[in-house]
Amino acid sequence: MTRPSKHIWRLLSWGRTLAKHGALRGIERDPNTPLQVKRLARIARFGTFQPQQPDYAGAFRDIGPAAIKLGQSLATRPDIVGEEAANNLLSLQDDLPPVAFAEIKQVIEASFGKPIEALFASIDPDPVGAASIAQVHKAVTTDGVKVAVKVLRPGIRERFARDIETYEWAAAHLEAMGGEAKRLRPQLTIANFKRWTNRELDLRREAASASELAETIKAVPGYIIPGIDWDRTNGRVMTIEWVEGVKISKRHELVAAGHDLPELARRLVLAFLTQAISGGFFHADMHQGNLFVRADGTIVAIDFGIMGRIDRRARVWLAEILYGLTTGNYRRVAEIHFEAQYVPSYHSVDEFATALRAVGEPMRGKPVSELSVGQMLDGLFAITRDFDMQTQPHLLLLQKTMVMVEGIATQLDPQINMWDVSEPFVRAWIRDELGPEAAIADRIREDADTLMRIPALIRRLEDQFPPRGGAPEAPPLPHIPLMWERPVRSRIRWLQLLVGALIGAGMVGGAIVGGLFG
Repeated sequence: MTRPSKHIWRLLSWGRTLAKHGALRGIERDPNTPLQVKRLARIARFGTFQPQQPDYAGAFRDIGPAAIKLGQSLATRPDIVGEEAANNLLSLQDDLPPVAFAEIKQVIEASFGKPIEALFASIDPDPVGAASIAQVHKAVTTDGVKVAVKVLRPGIRERFARDIETYEWAAAHLEAMGGEAKRLRPQLTIANFKRWTNRELDLRREAASASELAETIKAVPGYIIPGIDWDRTNGRVMTIEWVEGVKISKRHELVAAGHDLPELARRLVLAFLTQAISGGFFHADMHQGNLFVRADGTIVAIDFGIMGRIDRRARVWLAEILYGLTTGNYRRVAEIHFEAQYVPSYHSVDEFATALRAVGEPMRGKPVSELSVGQMLDGLFAITRDFDMQTQPHLLLLQKTMVMVEGIATQLDPQINMWDVSEPFVRAWIRDELGPEAAIADRIREDADTLMRIPALIRRLEDQFPPRGGAPEAPPLPHIPLMWERPVRSRIRWLQLLVGALIGAGMVGGAIVGGLFG
């Protein structure tokens, strides 16, 4: 267990870095920031020379790999960090100077317990990409197959574990302050971040995610996932089919190759909807660098470290929300928010429906090029505050991915309308999943499950109420605080008060707070 003094030292160091980049300035201006947090933010930046414009992305890069990943996660949370910080963090590129190939070779050989020549006939020592967690090398297997080999950076797991422990500690103190910080649920934000990074730090799980996603979208024409070479994959090394194609961001090359860009945009949107709504398992890192177009027009996705999952009930709610927004049925959208308990029951459904109409009506029937995403998000976040809605991280990840897909689709086809493309798919899915036939099938399945559980229920009742007799039941025992439990809190009571304010001041800065209210 790391001592509080260690957490404080790390946070002071990070906070100082954030202050030098002007990334704590927004905390002092935000009316929702607690007074003690504002005071400590001023202390953190004392004596620093700050740029006129805050550079959140630069601060996260200087702090290190875990902060880079957290910054990318916070880029999806303008409700926490503010629109200015979120836009700046979107430019945060996950690239670092590569590790020397000698170290990479050592990782490969140590993880497989055999020389690299037994696995690959050749491997390019110069990486095709070097990110904060891993780097990728082009190789040819001993079977003569072209592959991409992804290898974790040496020591990266240990460094992430150390930093995330401090993020968790800081988030707990920040949330304990109550108010807006409690509503935004920073502890849950860090918990989700930890889960995503743990998946990325185990390349077997990334490989499994790629395999599962391939099954989810196998019915989608023109969109595929590269195959995994399981014989050359373990926790620290992943080997995947090499992708030949043009990055989807290179529009001029796609045009020169004769691709139908509006069709590519439409197919990309439908592939995402199939993943999210039909499968409930979606690629949550669909940025331009992770999508390629083959010569035959097939879209190929790579990099499956960040994945999203939504259970069936949430998918039904999501589909109805999307359908309600596209058709203007704001009353039904409001009802779903109350059924899902996203909005506390003491608010009015009708008032919430009116608030949704104020945001949704300006979007309907217009191409993306004519919409102000910033104004739309401002409106949505104002609603969440006005109606005391707690954040739903699984939906925020979905929203982030949808924004990515929308951005790529717009670059391919500036006239595309996401709502018009989505509506037929969502309508068909709702008909198939919520129609009379589906309702009857669900009822039969639920009743059958209930019947199958009856024997187990009877056995549990017998265990709960055994036959009388035997030894008498022991009386309840009082709780006696152990002597080594009580002094811990009393000795550091003054320290907790200081740290709680210190952390909220943005010492996690961008890591948790750095713009947390910016």
